[in-house]
Amino acid sequence: MHRVKPLRLASAVLLSAASIGGYVAVTAATADAGGHHGQKAHHHGNGNRHANNSGPSVTRFNLDGYVIDAKYTLGRNTGNTFRQTYTASTVQGVPIKGPFVGTMFPPEHYVAMPIGHHQLYVAWLDPTQHDALVDVFVMNFKTHVVYDYAPGSLSPESSGFITVRKRGAQRLP
Repeated sequence: MHRVKPLRLASAVLLSAASIGGYVAVTAATADAGGHHGQKAHHHGNGNRHANNSGPSVTRFNLDGYVIDAKYTLGRNTGNTFRQTYTASTVQGVPIKGPFVGTMFPPEHYVAMPIGHHQLYVAWLDPTQHDALVDVFVMNFKTHVVYDYAPGSLSPESSGFITVRKRGAQRLP
């Protein structure tokens, strides 16, 4: 009879531990179910890690080797498609369809920063004008939507769709 008590005690401890462990697992699963990725840090294949609540970052993204077509369906550039060819520090935009075909644009410097899952903020800068802004883009590589703001007119906004024609070495965010 004395052996039954320690066995009952051990069973009670194991049952309690299982209950607590189950509660922790259910609580963790429930907490994670509310958000897209919960509060965990995620690796994006480009060496960068971030958490959903980690705040802003100014980490640059290297578009070297990328060729991206931006086809505009709204705003100032409606009807135009521009091919953007990136090196490590410069970009060349060339109109390949629409009314601007034949126009020659000089190469520009650029800065690209990941701003969300599958999203980049890209600013083109004029190296001859102390890196004045030439064009600013927000590109979403999941939805393929591009937003474009090109200063210099009364309606500088455009939007449309992007197609990645060639990938560079760095994996998109």
